[in-house]
Amino acid sequence: MSSDTNNLPDSEKRTGHGVIADYVRQLDSSPGVYRMLDAQGRVLYVGKAKNLKNRVSNYANRTGHSARIARMISQTASMMFLTTKTETEALLLEQNLIKQLKPHFNVLLRDDKAFPSILVTKDHDFPQIRKHRGAKKTKGAYYGPFASADAVNRTLNQLQKVFLLRNCSDAMFDSRTRPCLLYQIKRCAGPCDGRISPEDYGNLVKDAERFLSGKTTRMQSELAEEMHAASEAMEFERAALLRDRIAALTQVQSSQGINPRGVSEADVIALHMEGGQACVQVFFIRANQNWGNRDFYPKTGAGADEAEVLRGFIGQFYDSKDPARLLLLSHDIEERELMAEALTEKLGRKVAIEVPQRGEKMELVSNAARNARESLGRKMSESATQAKLLAGLAEAFDLDAPPTRIEVYDNSHIQGAHAVGGMIVAGPEGLMKSQYRKFNIKGEDLTPGDDFGMMKEVLTRRFKRLLKEDPDRESESWPDLLLIDGGAGQVSAVQSIMEDLGVEDIAMIGVAKGIDRDAGKEEFHRTGKRPMALKRNDPVLYFIQRLRDEAHRFAIGTHRAKRAKSMTANPLDDVPGVGAGRKKALLTHFGSAKAVTTASLDDLKAVKGISAALAETIYGHFHEKG
Repeated sequence: MSSDTNNLPDSEKRTGHGVIADYVRQLDSSPGVYRMLDAQGRVLYVGKAKNLKNRVSNYANRTGHSARIARMISQTASMMFLTTKTETEALLLEQNLIKQLKPHFNVLLRDDKAFPSILVTKDHDFPQIRKHRGAKKTKGAYYGPFASADAVNRTLNQLQKVFLLRNCSDAMFDSRTRPCLLYQIKRCAGPCDGRISPEDYGNLVKDAERFLSGKTTRMQSELAEEMHAASEAMEFERAALLRDRIAALTQVQSSQGINPRGVSEADVIALHMEGGQACVQVFFIRANQNWGNRDFYPKTGAGADEAEVLRGFIGQFYDSKDPARLLLLSHDIEERELMAEALTEKLGRKVAIEVPQRGEKMELVSNAARNARESLGRKMSESATQAKLLAGLAEAFDLDAPPTRIEVYDNSHIQGAHAVGGMIVAGPEGLMKSQYRKFNIKGEDLTPGDDFGMMKEVLTRRFKRLLKEDPDRESESWPDLLLIDGGAGQVSAVQSIMEDLGVEDIAMIGVAKGIDRDAGKEEFHRTGKRPMALKRNDPVLYFIQRLRDEAHRFAIGTHRAKRAKSMTANPLDDVPGVGAGRKKALLTHFGSAKAVTTASLDDLKAVKGISAALAETIYGHFHEKG
């Protein structure tokens, strides 16, 4: 649904209550989602309604609105609507659209990465235990989420001590002829060369899964009984092993901090707001164990209150994640029952939402709220320091204003091989790691080591994409300062590249190493200005050095990853129709990938599982190129 005002020039478009009132006449009582747009067509706000006509008519009233809602109404030039079958469906659609469109007046969750979990595989006689992130495609049992990779790694490290499960890949397991170092240091039972039977190893797997399911007390008592029985039977080596397992198990439990007795599974979510900023702290309680916590800093939608901020956070947070069976909140939210119903529908089992007032549940929430308050305090302190640095940077280099997005570029290669470009981003909140980008250098006509050519390719790709996606520069993706690793020559080259792209109004600074390549003696180059330096103790100098070093670290790390991948690449990976099973059959038959590449057609046909047609495909792939 659209308005007649969309056909008017921007300067003549009506905005505010009158425009909204026109839409009310066209609406019925269906549930659905509405969008409020400004005169330029930008989405200001996305909302959902049980009854669209009633909900939107509230905005047509000239009084009774908060300052935030009044500002939003005054900027509204048009609206769009999507009807749904149920209010629950509208709620889910609303949160999905908010994540996609990022409206100014909505609460926005800015950090929404997937959380890792622990996977116990089920497709092998000797299951593997490992960290997992992403889609759950591998057959096995998944335990999580954990708040961070560190939380998973700590738990895995302790589980290896207790349950001695392997963490090596299936390929490495199948190729071993003797146990690895982990067996020697008592971190693995050594199933790769028969040091443990499948039945006994299976018992270890069951114990590990019992632990991850929270059945630790009974397991510890059973281990203690086994230890005493082994001791009485004078099986002292086995008794010592069981003793070590009990000690390690106790250490795992004690290292996990808060381990509630009466709450087996919950996400504890606490909000603290101050000075227009918000921090949400989430603790993951699974199997009566604390599996870590994570803080988030949602955008508060130009002044939303606690109930709306927490509701918006929950809706967006669980859009791509499975909730626990119980959510414990620090503040009540609007339409709590509806949110619980939506999450129940999404998960396929009942999800309850509570705001506890007493007992252990309240203690969990209070602890999370304290963490949220302390985290926000630290962040606000860091933001104040960052703001001073950005203001100092603007003053030192005569910028029009403190930059809100700084992009720093660097290249890495070895004599031109495995060349990559790296881009890091910094702003008022410090390093913005979710915005980092890597560029695999594709130019085939580049001379090895041609840093100018590599920089041209990186910048051209970066800004051509920006111009295509946001030609009007309305998003926050456009930088207002570029830092270039190099002197006058590099700055001149970059200036020429940007002019060719028609982007000439972004400030840039070249950072040259200076005399003897000594940190602290850097020279700074700008177009049309003389080189300059900063005092050795200037905080702005340290800030620029940190940004340059971070860009270098990122580019080097990306280059090493690319080089390592090329070293382990298998020529069979690119052959169409050859998956993991057929690849294994070929390697088993011929002994190496290189032998496969030189094999005759008849030899390929002789491999079990390789059809005549596929054998011809493989042979053609390696012998009929060019």
